[in-house]
Amino acid sequence: MAKPLIVEIPHEIGPVEAKRRISNGLDKAKAACAKAGINVEHMTWTDDRLNFAMSAMGQKVDGEVDILPETVRIEVRLPMLLALFAERMKKIIGKEGNQLLIKKG
Repeated sequence: MAKPLIVEIPHEIGPVEAKRRISNGLDKAKAACAKAGINVEHMTWTDDRLNFAMSAMGQKVDGEVDILPETVRIEVRLPMLLALFAERMKKIIGKEGNQLLIKKG
């Protein structure tokens, strides 16, 4: 197992709003995964932590999204084969996360 991919996204919207926005975006994320051939095995909230697991082409990925007062911390455990794409994934997660959590208004 490769070392985990960790992305921290700062925000100024507070943990309640950050969790609401992430929760509202889960259906879009699941649809995008399905379109890409990725099976979402579960996405489960426990307080301010979203645990998830996905699989595609025999590769399993799991991790957590932690909602903190000023940061959202995403940790993804990648198998060695997918670890080759970690930097690209980190950029995509960071970009999408920033767009979701940017303060509006």
